[in-house]
Amino acid sequence: MPKKLARTGNSLALVLDRQILAATGIDATTPLEISTDGDVIVVSPVRSIKRTERLRKVMGRAHDRYAGTFKRLAE
Repeated sequence: MPKKLARTGNSLALVLDRQILAATGIDATTPLEISTDGDVIVVSPVRSIKRTERLRKVMGRAHDRYAGTFKRLAE
């Protein structure tokens, strides 16, 4: 979905459609993290530290259990 930036004072703003906000669970009070690789801009909701740690534990268990499978798939 192509978009253009809108001028807001001395800044530029990106207006996001309601459907995109609903699909991502973002609203006006959601803190956002903005990052880039120099080419792509990524906007994502800030996740809690507790949620991030829980995800790391799950990923660690999956790695411990399936590391050999992951390696074979990568080859």
